[in-house]
Amino acid sequence: MKIKALHQACGIVWAMLALSCAKQPQNPQPQAARSFQLISFAVDGQENSYHLFQVSTCPQLKLVFNHAVSTKDIFSFIFLYDNHQQQIPLRQVQQSADSILVLQPQDTLHALSKYFLVVQKGLPGTENTQLDNTYQIDWITAIDSTDKFPHLSDSALLTLVEQQTFRYFWDFAHPVSGLIRERSSAADVCATGATGFGIMAILVGIERNFISRTDGLHRIAQIVDFLSHHCTRYHGAFSHWINGATGETIPFSTRDDGADLVETSYLMMGLLCARQYFQASTVAEQSLRQQIDSLWDQVEWTWFQQNGQSVLYWHWSPNYGWAMQTPIQGWNEALITYVLAAASRTHAIDKKVYDSGWARNGNMRNGNTYEGIVLPLGPAFGGPLFFAHYTFLGVDPHGLADAYADYWQQNVAHANIQYAYCKRNPLHFNGYSSSCWGLTASDDLSGTASAVGYAVHSPTNDDGVIAPTAAVSSLPYTPAASMQAIRFYYDILGDKLWGDYGFKDAFNLSIPWFDTDYVAIDQAPQIIMIENYRSGLLWHLFMSCPEVQLGLQKLGFTVR
Repeated sequence: MKIKALHQACGIVWAMLALSCAKQPQNPQPQAARSFQLISFAVDGQENSYHLFQVSTCPQLKLVFNHAVSTKDIFSFIFLYDNHQQQIPLRQVQQSADSILVLQPQDTLHALSKYFLVVQKGLPGTENTQLDNTYQIDWITAIDSTDKFPHLSDSALLTLVEQQTFRYFWDFAHPVSGLIRERSSAADVCATGATGFGIMAILVGIERNFISRTDGLHRIAQIVDFLSHHCTRYHGAFSHWINGATGETIPFSTRDDGADLVETSYLMMGLLCARQYFQASTVAEQSLRQQIDSLWDQVEWTWFQQNGQSVLYWHWSPNYGWAMQTPIQGWNEALITYVLAAASRTHAIDKKVYDSGWARNGNMRNGNTYEGIVLPLGPAFGGPLFFAHYTFLGVDPHGLADAYADYWQQNVAHANIQYAYCKRNPLHFNGYSSSCWGLTASDDLSGTASAVGYAVHSPTNDDGVIAPTAAVSSLPYTPAASMQAIRFYYDILGDKLWGDYGFKDAFNLSIPWFDTDYVAIDQAPQIIMIENYRSGLLWHLFMSCPEVQLGLQKLGFTVR
């Protein structure tokens, strides 16, 4: 019985084996690997975000899969790269479970730098499995919070910012004309408005003993002589860009190849400040005043009403006429244009041009509340901060009011709204804080683009780019917040942001990116507004012009 049973059992087994073999193909293929997924991750405890900020320079990287991983192959499929595509060696810290990896860079990472962790498709798991897809996680390491330079008092730091920024307008001015180059990468491209601002900066340089009065006088005389005898003018107005070697117009755009009245206004503001500063009876100073008066009196402000309209127009071209069709209407950076047009001794506009054209019969008012602050004028959140700077480099807003606003209140509100907005950081950009704030027109590098452009930033057009000029030039309006920003830009970011001509134009900590260029119309407000905060120099000079006082009165302003 036992033998029979064994015999019968063996027959059943062999029969089963024969049946199994009959079902197998002649050349059997290995079974396809099943896939598994990366289901969560964390970098220094920050979970499941593919773009992380403020990561330590020695982070722990936790990867959680929904299946056990074969640890012997992980460093053939998991890689760490820096922003230059250089691979950073990794080590395994622990494996708390078969499906959880904890990794760490073998070396300390650089502060404020971007890194990429790549987990490649095909990472082997146990039991003939592999990862279903390639995953990439990127992050930016935290800012190095140590001071980059020896500590300076606030007063000494303000002096240093003024002195270093002044160098742009002194050392980098065009050697032929003395005109101010548009930016530090420019050759012969000089800007009319920047030249006006640069003249104001030179006056600061004299007062702060960065240069002598004689040297400052000679430089401004060189500029004025070139403007008078070599530059193309259009009904007394200058173009936006001027060739600093020849005085010829460089078109700003296809149809913008003639007069730019707003740029001309900035130039005249600077020239009038220089006229008021150089009041000595010497032949050189008398000659300078006479040349400035001639340039000032030759601007045909009323021509830019375009056949008598109750508004001023920004551009006129000898080739395209009024084709640009850009009325100068508030609220923006161009209040100075109407102030000077009303102040002209030869071609003055009437008050109705201001009320109807600039103020739009009151429609430039705002009156809404942003960040808990009432904004008297302008677009939502106030627009870019240069609205509060350019006109008010010379026009003193203290006690300045008309039928539409108190202009000190306007500028203080605008700056505080931006400060509060950046501190709140609703779009979650890296680095925005009470020490890092201010949105205005500046260079811009967004995303992964390699080309730097120029963009107008504000709370309604915010892409993470901060320009130092925004907070620095707001020092008179927000002294504590601006000083905190100045300290942060110099003390903490100074190794990346501070250079030969002061603070570089812009940065974006969410990329991260630091500009390598300087832009004249962003550098100038810094030195001028710091000086206005400290001594009121440019405000006193410009407001001492008798025609400016008459122009303001004509437009209905009260000055306390």
